[in-house]
Amino acid sequence: MKQLKLFIDNKWVDAEAKATFDSVNPASGEKVAQLAKAAGGDVDKAVSAARAAFESGVWSRMDPDKRADLMLKAAEIMRRRFDELAQLEAIDAGKPIRETRLVDIPYSIRAMEYFANMSREIKGEVIPLPGDQAFDWVSFEPYGVVAAITPWNFPLHLATRAICPAIATGNCVVAKASSLAPVTPVILGEIFLEAGFPPGVVNILSGPGSTTGDALARHADVRMITFTGSVEIGRRVMELAATSPIIKKVLLELGGKGPFIAEADCDLDAAVNSLIPGFCLVEGQVCCASTRLYLHSGIYDEFMENLVRKVSSLRMGDIMDPDTQLGSMISPEQLKTVDRYVKDAVKSGVKLIYGGEQVTTPPCDKGSFYKPTILEVESNSLPCVREEIFGPVLTVQRYDKLDDAIALANDTEYGLGATVWSSNPRTLFRAAKEIDAGMVWLNTNVMSKIEAPYGGNKNSGVGREDGTIGLKEYVKAKNNVLYLGKPEDDNFYGF
Repeated sequence: MKQLKLFIDNKWVDAEAKATFDSVNPASGEKVAQLAKAAGGDVDKAVSAARAAFESGVWSRMDPDKRADLMLKAAEIMRRRFDELAQLEAIDAGKPIRETRLVDIPYSIRAMEYFANMSREIKGEVIPLPGDQAFDWVSFEPYGVVAAITPWNFPLHLATRAICPAIATGNCVVAKASSLAPVTPVILGEIFLEAGFPPGVVNILSGPGSTTGDALARHADVRMITFTGSVEIGRRVMELAATSPIIKKVLLELGGKGPFIAEADCDLDAAVNSLIPGFCLVEGQVCCASTRLYLHSGIYDEFMENLVRKVSSLRMGDIMDPDTQLGSMISPEQLKTVDRYVKDAVKSGVKLIYGGEQVTTPPCDKGSFYKPTILEVESNSLPCVREEIFGPVLTVQRYDKLDDAIALANDTEYGLGATVWSSNPRTLFRAAKEIDAGMVWLNTNVMSKIEAPYGGNKNSGVGREDGTIGLKEYVKAKNNVLYLGKPEDDNFYGF
């Protein structure tokens, strides 16, 4: 079992109180690592190290080419340790090794490379002013200390999604990994150390959000906080950031309840293939999951037969088997939450089409494995339709007119991702324009790339990660005005 400490100021240190906790493989119950359990004093040390590094200019004033070179070196180290990282990501989060090899680790490396190169491309702009008496230019500057609080469903990918743009723009970071799957984010400390990053540029803590996360969110020396997680905790982060001695910039990526509209003229087989990972990837524990299917009546029966047949063929089991497609839920508590939603829905009259039960046959008997579940509903007002379940549960509802489907899609407190399938480009264009979501996928689904902005509307968050738009979230704009006219013309009171 690995022993991991806190990474502060390029040193591996015990928690101030010497406290530790264990990270457990959700698929087997076996311990993966023992980690230092940070508290308020440890947060102070990490923030102090980040602030000292930022104010020294060792990183914030470093030539962007040199920053990029260090980040690219870190990417190369990650690539060299690819298999190790993929295996640790799988056992720490209970995910199939197939997923971590195809998604988690490649996306993490890509984030390091992409934002390394983008650090060379941060440009200001010149603004022509009336009167031709002043030269006005806008520059972009780092905030200072950025706190990154990241979740457990894509531990390394979402850690790098926050850390990389922050450091690419000259900020220094204190990252807090989820206590449910903290191993690979903490190991980033080894990678930054080997790559030659200066002390204090990146500091990585492990510990519970209720203490470590709260302390970061309220810390006076943290200038920006990026958080990915639930709406409930997102609201708390905003409150703490607002009541901190100095108000912080807040970037939030929160929950979702993604609609999937399948028009009568869609490529039915391809649409079904696209929908299944939309609610089954990471066992449905994805914010942008497609969990509400609005299915045109004209193709309802054929689509559902195809869907059930394919979902029932998915392979669930040993997460280290490259042929396994479905792994464990993150915890027994999360499985119970999902099962309660399903059972409550069925009790209320919802028709169970498929699934709706825990899988306990070996090798699933020691983990939290739950069958992908399909529920046929007749109302948008049910809890299983309105609330984020965060599990492999799909609700299905018929519609006849596109206007009705769009209205149903928008009838939610969330607005992260939405999907539309049709062979008519006019339908796709119109739907994309009218659906209230941060991302709309057309004849594809849950496609997220480091190069393109990712984020949501309404209760799905504030701001955007990824791409050039996400990069600019980590810098503040400064307007600079140089007066070039005659001194006597700049005399408002006429002295």
